[in-house]
Amino acid sequence: MVDTSTREERYLDPASEAATLYERARKVLPGGNTRTTVYHAPHPSYALRGKGATLIDADGQERLDFINNYTALIHGHADPDIQAAVIEQLQYGVAFAMPTEHEVRLAELLTERIPSVEQMRFTNSGSEAVMMAIKAARAYTGRPKIAKFEGCYHGSYDFAEVSLSTPPEQWSDSDGDPVSWPYSHGTPQGVLDNVIVIPYNDIPAMERLLEQHKSDLAAVLLDPMPMRAGLVPGEPDFLARVREVTQALGIVLIFDEVISLRVGYEGAQGIVGVMPDLTTMGKIIGGGFPVGALGGSAEVMSVFDPSQGYPKAPHGGTFNANPITMVAGLAAMRKMTPDEFARLNTLGAQIREGISEAMDGARIEGQVTGMGSLFQIHLHAKPVRNYRDSYPNKDAAAQLGRIHRNLMARGIFTAPGITGSLSTPMGEAEINACVDAFAAALRDA
Repeated sequence: MVDTSTREERYLDPASEAATLYERARKVLPGGNTRTTVYHAPHPSYALRGKGATLIDADGQERLDFINNYTALIHGHADPDIQAAVIEQLQYGVAFAMPTEHEVRLAELLTERIPSVEQMRFTNSGSEAVMMAIKAARAYTGRPKIAKFEGCYHGSYDFAEVSLSTPPEQWSDSDGDPVSWPYSHGTPQGVLDNVIVIPYNDIPAMERLLEQHKSDLAAVLLDPMPMRAGLVPGEPDFLARVREVTQALGIVLIFDEVISLRVGYEGAQGIVGVMPDLTTMGKIIGGGFPVGALGGSAEVMSVFDPSQGYPKAPHGGTFNANPITMVAGLAAMRKMTPDEFARLNTLGAQIREGISEAMDGARIEGQVTGMGSLFQIHLHAKPVRNYRDSYPNKDAAAQLGRIHRNLMARGIFTAPGITGSLSTPMGEAEINACVDAFAAALRDA
């Protein structure tokens, strides 16, 4: 049995390696980190090494990793096939001012799998991919504005960040529509004026707002299963209607599949049967290395083509499609066969069911959302259809924080809001360990 008191004391001890590293980090990094998402009070653990489904921190504590670098590590840590591909490529160079065959191979694999993607380009992050997709839509349509859905995360581009975490007191304007709210202080008013915010899974509001702004809208940016807005899939009728309306109005539909690509062999779009004009990708397609990509119809993607003169949407990047990322990504994606997606998704269904049963057993009102190999906890029973439904009140947020600390103490690593993802090294033993730890954590929360 895990000695949870010892584990928690070691992590929180002011003399722990984590506490010492955090104090060093605070002197040279604002808040002691380079990623807002990895911070949690009183300080984060620091990773030392990982293998398979296990992550070991700087204090020697082993935990099952149910974050997997925020869904990117679909094969967990130190996968031998990915390692072998990278080690071989290291002998020949890590980056060139020339394209390589490796980017062609990975692009061939992805265009073959993802139904809507005929051509694509690589970037170094999902944020960059979204940024370039928006630029492509503007270049293709000649229009300035985009529409996005309230509470949905699309990376660190000013326009994509609008209304990412709008506080409840700012949810609606005088007409009852969502407000274009600045996620980052100092966001120019011009950015806010060029982003139309729409409630998710709301067909009448979507139709009305797109029609109202149709002459200015270049793109609709849509995550088919937004992680930061409840991890609930778009309802089939809603997704189909967004596609119909955007086609009718000549608006580019962008699917952000940076995360949802992991839910199936053809991504979420293959499951829901809705084909966007552009798709953004990242995380799992890089085999653990920095990556992003966007792809779509050859017609829209032609705005990047420099072979016929200066392109409508110039696109550079020193490390775009670097061969290390490309060989790692190719190795990772080749391992994700239809059978492996099906196995991992079966485990995902098991963990969602197990956590739901644990909440029922503890007589705690709650539910689990997600699809494929993804899950998220909500401490209420009301239906979750959008950002507002998933927004935790003060008491729920505090309880989630306690559950997270208890899970850490019991050897389970999830995101602070109790969102998680699975990796291929996992099996039923890891799923059961997580469910058991969650049940125990509920008792102490």
